Order: sequence, then C-alpha cells, then structure tokens
Amino acid sequence: MSKKLMLIDGNSIAYRAFFALPLLNNDKGVHTNAIYGFTTMLTKMIDDEKPTHILVAFDAGKTTFRHKTYSEYKGGRQKTPSELSEQFPFIRDLLAAYSIKHYELDQYEADDIIGTLSLQAENKGYEVVVVSGDKDLTQLSSKSTRVEITRKGITDMESYTPDHIKEKYGLTPDQIIDMKGLMGDSSDNIPGVPGVGEKTAIKLLKQFGTLETLLDSISEVKGAKLQDKLNEFKDQAKMSKELVTITRVAPVEIKLDDLMRQEPDQEKLRSLFNELSFQTLLDKLGDSTEEEIELKNLDWIYAEEITEDMLPSESQLYIELYDPNYHTADILGIGLHHRGGTYFIPVEKARESALFKKWIEDEENQKSVYDSKQSIVALSRLGMDLKGIDFDLLIASYVIDASQAAADFASIAKRHGADAVQSDEALYGKGAKKKVPDEKILGEHIARKAAAIGKIKDTCIRDLERNEQFDLFDELELPLAEVLAEMEKTGVLVDVDRLKEMGEELKTKLAQIEQDIHRIAGESFNINSPKQLGVILFEKLELPAVKKTKTGYSTSADVLEKLQSEHEIIDHILIYRQLGKLQSTYIEGLLKVVDKESSKIHTRYNQVLTQTGRLSSTDPNLQNIPIRLEEGRKIRQAFIPSKKDWIMFAADYSQIELRVLAHISQDDGLIEAFNNNMDIHTKTAMDVFSVSKEEVTQGMRRHAKAVNFGIVYGISDYGLSQSLDIPRKEAAEFIKRYLSSYPKVKEYMDDIIKEAKQKGYVETLLHRRRYIPEITSRNFNLRGFAERTAMNTPIQGTAADIIKKAMIDMAIRLKQEGLQATMLLQVHDELIFECPKEEVEILKRIVPEVMEKAVELVVPLKVDYSFGNTWYDAK
Repeated sequence: MSKKLMLIDGNSIAYRAFFALPLLNNDKGVHTNAIYGFTTMLTKMIDDEKPTHILVAFDAGKTTFRHKTYSEYKGGRQKTPSELSEQFPFIRDLLAAYSIKHYELDQYEADDIIGTLSLQAENKGYEVVVVSGDKDLTQLSSKSTRVEITRKGITDMESYTPDHIKEKYGLTPDQIIDMKGLMGDSSDNIPGVPGVGEKTAIKLLKQFGTLETLLDSISEVKGAKLQDKLNEFKDQAKMSKELVTITRVAPVEIKLDDLMRQEPDQEKLRSLFNELSFQTLLDKLGDSTEEEIELKNLDWIYAEEITEDMLPSESQLYIELYDPNYHTADILGIGLHHRGGTYFIPVEKARESALFKKWIEDEENQKSVYDSKQSIVALSRLGMDLKGIDFDLLIASYVIDASQAAADFASIAKRHGADAVQSDEALYGKGAKKKVPDEKILGEHIARKAAAIGKIKDTCIRDLERNEQFDLFDELELPLAEVLAEMEKTGVLVDVDRLKEMGEELKTKLAQIEQDIHRIAGESFNINSPKQLGVILFEKLELPAVKKTKTGYSTSADVLEKLQSEHEIIDHILIYRQLGKLQSTYIEGLLKVVDKESSKIHTRYNQVLTQTGRLSSTDPNLQNIPIRLEEGRKIRQAFIPSKKDWIMFAADYSQIELRVLAHISQDDGLIEAFNNNMDIHTKTAMDVFSVSKEEVTQGMRRHAKAVNFGIVYGISDYGLSQSLDIPRKEAAEFIKRYLSSYPKVKEYMDDIIKEAKQKGYVETLLHRRRYIPEITSRNFNLRGFAERTAMNTPIQGTAADIIKKAMIDMAIRLKQEGLQATMLLQVHDELIFECPKEEVEILKRIVPEVMEKAVELVVPLKVDYSFGNTWYDAK
C-alpha cells in the first residue's frame, strides 16, 4: 500500500481560520472561531487527501536559530490577538481527540519540522502533502511533495507542484529561496534588496539562475541603478536568502512510523464539541459519512406512473426550473424523496395525475421544499395549489447566515453537509452552450436534490433552534413566502397606454433640455459622452475640474453636484440625466416586462437576498422607482386597479426605524416624543439647538431630520456634512449635541459595537442575525464600515421584520373579513392594496389596526394611509 504523509503548518492554519471567520464564542465566553475553522479545514483536508500518516507542526516560540543571524527577524509583527492565543490549547485538545500527533521544536519553526520530515518521507518513497498559508513552504515542492497554500476563506487552496511553480513564476522550487532573498518578505521583516520586487527578482533569476551567480555577475545586470542596489545590499541579500531557507536537517525526534493515522476518539470529540457549542459538528459525528455515501450512490426511480404509496404524509419535494424566472421558466421535472424511496417525476406525469394534485393540495401532507415561493408559483402553472410546506431549505439557510445564502442549490447543500449535488451550471452549461441533458442524467440530478433536502433538514432545524431562530423561520419567513407567492401570482395591472404616453412626454422634455444645453454650451455635442461633456465643461466653459480619471475629466453625479453653483448648465445636465434614466430604465423597462395577455406586471420578490432582512424585487424592481422628481412619481399613475370601480389603497409606517431605535435604545427623550405624538424632527431640533418649539425654523428641522435618519444608518460627521452641505466641524457638533440630547442612543451604539466584537454578529428583536467579521479588522475603513453596520442592522432589520409580520397578519385578516381587497405590492415601509370602493371604509379601519399591532414596542407604531384611482393618487 502506498504511503501518504500530510504535514500541516498549525500556526498558519489557525491564523487563517481566525481571520476568515467572525469572532464567535461559546456560552462560557471562550472564543471559538479559530478552533471551528481549524476543525473544518482539517476534516476537509483529511477527507480530500486520505493520508496514511499525518502531523501538525507548531512554532515553539518567538526566538529561533535565525535570530542569531538577524536579530530583527520577524520584528515588528503585531502581537497575536488574545482572542486567538486562548484558542491554541483547544486546538491541541482537538488534535488529541482526532488521534493526530502535533509537534514543536525549541529554536525551530514549524516550517523546519515540515521541511525535515518531508525530506525523510520522500527518501522513503512516501507521497507528501504540505498544507500552509505561507508561500515560503513552496520551496519544498518536488516530484513527491505537493504544497497546498490557502488562498481565501477556509477551503480555497492553490496546489504548488514544480510544474505549477514553473507556470506561475517561470522558476524551479529551489529558486523560490533566491527570489525571496532578493525581494525580501515584509511579513517576516526580511529586508531583501530594497526596490527589488517579485517581477524584477524573477527576471534576474531567469537570466542568472541563482542569487550567488547574480551577485558574482552584477556588472552584467541591465540598469545602473539596479547594479548599485545589488552592490550596496549584496550581503543583505545573502542573509535574506539564508533566513528564508527552510532547514531540512532539524533535530526532529519524532519518527515517520509514529505518524500513522489513527481513528478519532469519538467520545473525546463529542465532549470537546459539546464544550465548545459546536452543534453542527456534533450532528455530523458518527453518521455524516454514511449519509454522504448514501447520497452519492443514490437509488432513484423513474416514475412511469404516480401511485399512492409514492405520496406519504411526509416528503421532500423539489421542482426543477430551467431559469430563475419561475413565472415563465420551463418546468423540467419534479423530485420526490421520503423513507420509501426517491423518485423523478416527469412534468407531464405530474400534470396528468389527479392523485398527485390531491396530495399537493392537502395541507395535512407535510412537504419539505427548496424554495417555497418558486414551488408554489411553478405548481400553480400546472393547476395545483401547493399546501402543507413545513420546511424550506433556501429560507432556512438564509436565516442561519444571510451573508452566504444567496447561492445555488449545490453550494447551499454543500454548506450544510451534502456534497454530492452537481451545480446547475455544471449540468446544463451556460450561455449559448446551455442545454438540457438527456432524461436519465436530468432525472438523477433532480432526484438527488430532493434527497439532499432530506439529509439537510434536521441539521438546519437544529442550527435554527440553537440560534433561537426557529420562530423567525417558522412563524415569519415561511408563511411570508406563501403571502409573497400569492402577490406575485396576482400581479398588478398596468395602463400600458398611459405608460407609453409618459414615455412620449419624457422624450419631448429631453429634446427641449438637450436644445437648452447646446444653446448654453454654444455648440452641439453628445451629452451622454463623458469625454465630450468634459471638454465642454472644463475646457470651453473653464469650470474647475474636480476629479480626473485615466480617460479624462470625471463628469459623475457627485462631481456635477459640486459644480451646481458654478454655472447654469449643470442643473440642466443633472435633470437631463435623471429624465433619461426614467425613460430608459423605468418607462421602457416596465413596458418590457408587462404580460402581453393580461397587461399585468408580476414582479419577483427577493426574500433571501439582503442581510438586513428587507425585501427587494426584480423584473421589475419596483422598490427603485424614483419619486423625488415629479416625473418619477407620475410613473405610479400607470399602476391601476384590475377591476372597474375599484381603487388603490396605500398604507405606510411613519418613521418606523426611529421608533425601533427608541425601543432598542430605551432612550427617555425618544420614547417621550413618540408617546406624546410629537413631531420627532421638531423635537430633535429643539434639543439640539436649545430652542422652544415655536423657535424651530424649517432649516433647523431639516438638519435635525438629517441627523435623526443619519444616526439610524451610522452616519459620520463627514457623511452628514456632505448631506447638509455644511462644514465637517459643524456636522460633528450636530452629532455631538444629538447624542448628548439622547444619551441612551449613544449607549446603545457603544454597546452594540462591543457585542458585535464579542459575538461576531448582531441581531434584530426577532433574532435575525447579521455576521460582521470585519468588526475586528485592523483596516480602519473596513472596521469603521463594520461598526456602522453593527449600529444600523438591528434597527433596519427589526423594521423589515415588522413589515413582514404585518403582511402575514394582513393576509389573514383580509380572509377573515371575507373581503375582495387584495394585497398587491410591498415597497419599503409601504403596503399597496386594491379593493372595491365599498370596502375602503373597512380598509381604513383594519389596515392601520393590523399594521400597528404587528409587533409591540415601547412606543406606538403609526400608519398613514391614502387611496385613489391609481397608485400615484393613493399617495
């Protein structure tokens, strides 16, 4: 039997895991992200490589034999974060539980242990795999040794073989040492030759072969300056090469035979995973391999006919579509999995089966699906009303970690422990080469997906329960999917003629503005060409150039806004651009997606996209119709009721995010203002400017409003200064006075940042999580963004949860009241209905009642409503 030795650089992999994952901790406050990441990487590497022998090498301490050569070796390195240091003992315990030996050697680094043992193993005919994040180890690459270097995250690796090194650098593995000697390594404080980077080093080595040959032939080097550098730093280059050279004769006392891989101690692992609160890893102990083999060697049945025994009360159901738009996409087949077997059902068989339709529509039959909304809409196209959904893999994955859930089935399945599902792109191809495979291959693909839902379901539910998120999943997101599916199927009627008429009106306005711009400029030019526009503004009209790019003058919106006071042409250009976008993106865009038969638009709501939990929409994006310009608002005139003598009814939350802030921060001033039904912006102006209500001017209120909403989004003094066009110092003073007026808001902001740093995530009131790994970044800008995200996510996310709850409650209430009224759209904090005129009085009563009681806060939720013949009139 051939022998394979895996040598792992323990320190490097622990560091990689620590910085790749958010700062997690268990219920005892022990940080666990490095341990978890290390475990995940270790098990994946063992599964992939299947080594017969294995060792994890660690650095013994800060001082090594290299410090005798250069005392500043690795000098300037930042101290290991205490949050990582405390995890190393647990990593060693983990290795013991896995029956994997670890080793360190005084005065030597892990690299030297790996270098020594890899050479010994090569000489004895072993295949060797080295795993590290340090490219210095690529010098060990040979015919027998492959070096796997981590690239990003905790699973992406790059394989370094002699061929790969040749292809990447044009060098041999031995020359890696020469290259490093020349260019140095700032991470290890190895000086090299100043001014010589990787490109120059490679070029020199291709010419001279080795560092020594190069230093003996400096006169042959092209460029006097480079010759001078090489002469001046000759000794430093030699020393640098010595420092980066991994010794392969370290006095390692461990024997290769001692490194034979043993079976893990399951009880030790279970105990350790319990202590560290690694529920996902606990769930995989003992049975993950068996489940995965079962999925890989799946027995599935092509359903020639649908029989009763195929349709039990609990099943996994998967609907395969050819493209993302499930309103129009071809349905390619249906997968069904349960304890009795796994089936592929051709779509025609399903369409023709009264038995299948009855089973689908029976709420008592519990179905686990991949995407509820997609499944409901797709099956409705087959004349079936899907009921009884008790689990949705896509939604569950999104709730568990919203930063990763927006992906395809295969990647989501893999994330939750089911690797044996091929990606759709791999099966169908993409672009012009995309095509449906033969039915046997397609059938197995679809059946495998249904089976994968069954494998993953329990693990996901345990994750949700552990995170206190099961109610968010089961009582909010899952029922919401059904509400959204009904809204999407219903669609909203569009007055196509009015839309076209608006398009013609915009074209006329654009033509007039274009003439005005050309008249002011004194010549005709292409306004849509940044290059031509730049010449007119900055050369002909001699306006001050704010910013230049590689291709010329910048004419971006922020640049033009800064020039508004400089020349009358700027206002015309800004309006021209806004109207042009309305015409192309919204008028023409909406006309493209109107159903030709019904004249309706069926937008698709993205339920699993945003990290705050807010809904967005696509085809078309109704959330983004601009309403600042009257021409933009008028687009809503084209959205009309679907029946004669019906009206549009709109209701939206008033200042919902500020009310949520009052609740979360428990600030007395905010609570008092909302409980007394005061205008919050006037109240803030009174506090910030120290004036009475009567003394508050429109300007003061405008500034107060900007600060109020800015605080919700974690605005900086710079951001506020840009928003209000005031000096940064003045903006900083506004924020300071605001936080002084509302001290518990400041307390909340400080506390939520601390919590994010400790846990690695923040939560909404309903336990929606957002992981923020950048909160501990050493990069100031990344950390600043993460801190603002930590502040605003609980507020935005809770507001999103509230309106989702209102939509579910509203759908129930409309049925209870026996109304014809229908919920059509959700846009930001607004719900839009259509109803007969005789139901308006009922909606005026029940809509605010339901929306205001969706979630109970310490301040009242307030809903404003209006109605009219079009969506525009309802505002």
